[in-house]
Amino acid sequence: MKPITDYFRQAGYFTANLKKIAPGLESRAKTDFNFNVQKPFDGENFDELKSKQPFFAEIQFVEPHRGSWAPGRTLEYRIDPAKVELPPYYPDDPIVRKDWAGYLDTIDYLDSKVATVLKRLEDNGLAENTIIFFFGDNGRCHVRDKQWLYEGGLHIPLIIRWPGHLKAGVVRDDLVSAIDISATSLKLAGVTLPEKMQGQDFLGAGAKPRKYIFGARDRCDETVDRIRSVRDGRYKYIRNFMPEHPYTQPNAYKERAYPALAVMKRLHSEGKLDDAQELFMAPQKPEEELYDLKK
Repeated sequence: MKPITDYFRQAGYFTANLKKIAPGLESRAKTDFNFNVQKPFDGENFDELKSKQPFFAEIQFVEPHRGSWAPGRTLEYRIDPAKVELPPYYPDDPIVRKDWAGYLDTIDYLDSKVATVLKRLEDNGLAENTIIFFFGDNGRCHVRDKQWLYEGGLHIPLIIRWPGHLKAGVVRDDLVSAIDISATSLKLAGVTLPEKMQGQDFLGAGAKPRKYIFGARDRCDETVDRIRSVRDGRYKYIRNFMPEHPYTQPNAYKERAYPALAVMKRLHSEGKLDDAQELFMAPQKPEEELYDLKK
């Protein structure tokens, strides 16, 4: 196995996993490999990029990941919990509203960090010849979203800035898989894609659109399950291979970090959830689910 940075290096790129980004702004620069990697990156300091071109650099911000939600410590609530619009499958409860408002606050906080990065690129004269990919590593960290194959779990943010090539503000509805981000990055850097790479270019010349997107859930933390999904532009099919396992199997992380889950369990026991909210509390899952995503 080779990390993506090996292919960038072969094309003459300096690679960095940035810890030191700007005065007062740093990142954990986390790595999480499932195989031995001797030296995945060349540097970790933003100040190196100006003199080490061309470069491939990644920056990791934890917001709005669970565990980083600390509005009381890092920022005051700017989003009024009373005014948030909850998804219909969540009960309208003060605890749920406060949790959702905190989530929106962390996104606002994240935006300010992104603005700092963009300003640094501009100040260093790098803004116009740097392609930026902004994306999430998973869906929303909420009940029925992250770790599940519904849209709240699979549909991640993806914003790309490519001066002179992509018009600002354009929204596209192409089907893109997260593994396509690495393939597209390499292709734009002039790298020939490895034959074994399953990701495919979605931006460059000769890019092929995807007809289907596949998803999978297996063991999450200590919770065992097996689910597969496939969707096209309109429909999503989900196959539950362990329908006897409920959605709310014991999971220490979810029970510790998701206050809305505790609220839903309490209201379920009191018979106070509506039909849409009760679906996730079912004692077992259907073997198959089919959704019309336009409806």
